[in-house]
Amino acid sequence: MIYSCEEHVDIAIDTIVDDYETFPQLTKLKDVDNSPKTCEFCQQQAIYMVANK
Repeated sequence: MIYSCEEHVDIAIDTIVDDYETFPQLTKLKDVDNSPKTCEFCQQQAIYMVANK
C-alpha cells in the first residue's frame, strides 16, 4: 500500500501495477487534515491510498 499526494498519485498507481501486475484500488483519505500519513514520494500530506487488494 502506498500513500500519495495529488501530484504523485499517478506514480503510486504505476508502482502498484508494475509490482503486483494487478489493477490498483484507489482510496481517497476522508479526513486528510487529521491524517498522519505523508506522501511516500515528497513527504507532503497524503490524499490517496493506493493498494493492490
